[in-house]
Amino acid sequence: MDATLTLEIATIFPELFEQFVRTSIVGRAISKGLATIGVHNLREFTDDVHRTVDDYPYGGGPGMVMRVEPFKRCLDAIRSTGARPHVVHLSPRGELFTHRVAQELVSHGRLVLLCGHYKGVDERVARLSDREISIGDYVLSGGEVPAMVVTDACVRLIPGVVGDFDSVQQDSHYGVLLSAPEYTRPEEFDGMKVPSVLLSGDHEKIRQWRRERSLEVTRERRPDLFRRHLELLGELESAGSEKTGAGGREQS
Repeated sequence: MDATLTLEIATIFPELFEQFVRTSIVGRAISKGLATIGVHNLREFTDDVHRTVDDYPYGGGPGMVMRVEPFKRCLDAIRSTGARPHVVHLSPRGELFTHRVAQELVSHGRLVLLCGHYKGVDERVARLSDREISIGDYVLSGGEVPAMVVTDACVRLIPGVVGDFDSVQQDSHYGVLLSAPEYTRPEEFDGMKVPSVLLSGDHEKIRQWRRERSLEVTRERRPDLFRRHLELLGELESAGSEKTGAGGREQS
């Protein structure tokens, strides 16, 4: 079976990914042959004895800046081994990573994730990339943790990786709404009881309860997503009305 998704990660800390690629969903995807992940040490693409990847910033200022040459050489090596990849630079200046973005990335089939470090990277690294992505409005020490976040979010979208793909489709953000609360045994803990509808065995009532709780949670915690949900409903209703109207004209 050919891998559905190939990821290549460029970093100065490849050891951070050693357990990550063997663990949980990511490890399962690799063992099933549904994903391949290559981790590339940027220091191997330097040309000096000290394997230097950074330098002082032009114009002065604190901190060190990662040089463009190791990234370019690493990308050239990756591109020489297969189909042209979609290159992502993980950066706090990038577009916000969302479920929709994860779906877009998976559709490319082959990805390269560029991990910066120190103060940042030479601006010309961004020009080598197809897009810049941020996992949130905060600053981390480097791109390695964001690369893991992106990898995990993408890999679990591959059919066959998660045993019950319906479970994936019910996750928060798979659509627009957040997921409903979930419960398991025991039925009561410290006075907190599982909602009786979930014990009823009535699948239609359970489905309705989960739908209502999903709407409630989204409205309370993410009003922006709730507004988007309402907008999509309006668009669907409008499209349905136009289709019905068109059908009526065709019959007249």
